[in-house]
Amino acid sequence: MSGLLSAELLANIGKRSEPRTEVVTRRDIRKYAIATGQTQRKYLDGDEAPPLYHVALFWDVVERDQLSPDGVSIDALLPKFPLEKAMAGGLEISYGAKVKAGDTLTAVRTLTDIYEKQGRSGPLIFYEVLMEVHNADGALVVSEKTTRILR
Repeated sequence: MSGLLSAELLANIGKRSEPRTEVVTRRDIRKYAIATGQTQRKYLDGDEAPPLYHVALFWDVVERDQLSPDGVSIDALLPKFPLEKAMAGGLEISYGAKVKAGDTLTAVRTLTDIYEKQGRSGPLIFYEVLMEVHNADGALVVSEKTTRILR
C-alpha cells in the first residue's frame, strides 16, 4: 500500500451533514415520471413518486462555474483527498415508506468509511456515504449507500 490515508483523513469517518428538507410536489413527481418513461398512472398523475425520485431531490443547485471538472458540485461532507479522479463504485438502495405528493422529506448523509486498495495502475481510495431519508412522521423512506473510487 502507498499509505495515502492519514489519521487526519480517517478521522472524517462518521462526519454527518446537516439535515436537508424538501417538500415533494405533485408537479415534480409528474415531471420526473414523464422524464424517466414511467407508465404507471400513480406516477404519471403525481400521486406517488417512482423509484429513484429521491436521487436528485437533495442535490445542491449551483451555477456551472461552481462545478468540479467532472461536472458535480463540491461536496462539503467530504474531506480533501490526495486522489481526485472520481469513479462510481456502487449504489445500494433500500426503500421503506412510499413517497407521496405533499410529503416533507429530510435527508442526512454520513461518511461511513474510507479505505485504500491497490489497483493495477496504482493506489485507489474508496469512500462510502450513507444517506437516510425520513418523512415527517419519522418513517424511513430511503436508505442509500454510495461507494466512490478515487484514483
